[in-house]
Amino acid sequence: MKTESEDLSARQSLDIITTMIQQAKGKAQANSFYFLFWGWVVALAQIGMYILMLVNYSRPYAIWLIAVPAWIFTLYKGFRDDRSEKTAPTHFDRITTSLWLSFGIVIFTMVAFGYTINFRLNPVILTISAMPTFVSGVIIRFRPLIAGGISLWIFGVACFLLPYEIQPLMGASAIICGYLIPGYILKSRKG
Repeated sequence: MKTESEDLSARQSLDIITTMIQQAKGKAQANSFYFLFWGWVVALAQIGMYILMLVNYSRPYAIWLIAVPAWIFTLYKGFRDDRSEKTAPTHFDRITTSLWLSFGIVIFTMVAFGYTINFRLNPVILTISAMPTFVSGVIIRFRPLIAGGISLWIFGVACFLLPYEIQPLMGASAIICGYLIPGYILKSRKG
């Protein structure tokens, strides 16, 4: 038979876990900015790349240089937001930060060596983007973000099957479904 202290300990554990999940949801809602910001940066780059391909520009992937100032701004905003945070980071915060940091490192590596495959990275990046998006949705228990991760994977797989010239349009569609729609839903749930 359970003692009263064991029952209380189990309840306290459940309360702590529930509190951490609620804090993670709150921080994720505050960070909907990043899904929206990167959603627009990537969607515009995808559309820009498609247009540059239509006009036969020799290096249509050069449009992705817009990501450099976006990364700098994201790092600045992230550090500034962390400094102004009034609560200590939770275990979920550290997991989410590590997940997205590792994603960024993988993307940086792929772009740095993209020349080896003529910068035909769209299907691979979309497929890899599915993982941190899906896991972030699971961590905060937010179904639109989970669906966004699944849609990124589906669009990534479809992108492998399409001609290179159409892949940027598929990429823009993937980002709208994977980042922008969940980001706007997350933003609307603030407060």
